[in-house]
Amino acid sequence: MDRRAFVTGLGAVFAAPCAVEAQQTSKVYRVGYLTVPSRETAHGVADRFEAALGDLGWIAGRDVVIDYRFAANRIERLPDLADELVRLKADVIVAGANAAVTAAKNASPTIPIVMFLAVDPVGSGLVASLARPGGNVTGLTSTAGTEIFGKQLQILKSAFPRVSRVGVPVNEASPLYARLPREIEAATKALGLQRQIVVVRDAADFEGAFAKLIAARVDAVFVSADSMFYQYRVRLAQLVAKTRLPAMWGLREYAQAGGLMAYSTDLDDLARRAATFVDKILKGARPADLPVEQPTKFELVINLKTAKALGLTIPTSLLLRADQVIE
Repeated sequence: MDRRAFVTGLGAVFAAPCAVEAQQTSKVYRVGYLTVPSRETAHGVADRFEAALGDLGWIAGRDVVIDYRFAANRIERLPDLADELVRLKADVIVAGANAAVTAAKNASPTIPIVMFLAVDPVGSGLVASLARPGGNVTGLTSTAGTEIFGKQLQILKSAFPRVSRVGVPVNEASPLYARLPREIEAATKALGLQRQIVVVRDAADFEGAFAKLIAARVDAVFVSADSMFYQYRVRLAQLVAKTRLPAMWGLREYAQAGGLMAYSTDLDDLARRAATFVDKILKGARPADLPVEQPTKFELVINLKTAKALGLTIPTSLLLRADQVIE
């Protein structure tokens, strides 16, 4: 008998049960994903998160089960959706905007929560500090600081030098509602602009808000990043197009939905980085020990198709600076 073949065969006999046992005992983790917009609106960012998780070795359906919950912009549904994820025994919950993070935090004080679209998480009470978040919440903030408004308005002004009065719709339910008008005021004043704020409470207010802006004789519009505006970005882009005014938008997806131009943080990048937090937590890291990170990637997107439809000319110098030009 070939001794080497015998030993090899004997090893295979013993190895097979061990391999089966390892496969049977390997844990499949549950990742909850809770966000404010609808599935149709937010699927792109969710897909990027899942792909990034896969790149880190966590394959959906094999290593992890991802339970998606979309509130379809009905904020009142978030607590029930968060409770569902808790009942499913999620090992970690990924939450989008502040309302989703708050709902997840209220649903469980122990399950790790990774935020990735939170606005001012310290001021909103979601974490104790960026460096030492404490508790069970960490992740990323989408807040790039007040200077982002100045940069957005500066780009708008450089594209359309005659702009002097900017109309700004503000969502009353936004975590930034109390301070956004002050920050916009500071940014417009530094550029020699005036601003006209109109408050909206839900999508039913959109038409009336833009009618007020037209009556106020604004010559440009600025729409900030906001979960409600994001949900209705196509409708808002159509409303702004009817005014035939130039507009700066707070997220790339607004420009992709028909808005004229956008300068913003990269949501795809935030989703990918959220996956790295999940990876660390599933490997044993504690949320309290993981500092909250801020945006590092920004992009300028110009919708040249919209510009042509509105009869607006974008300077070549600005087109050359753009990260994406939609034609």
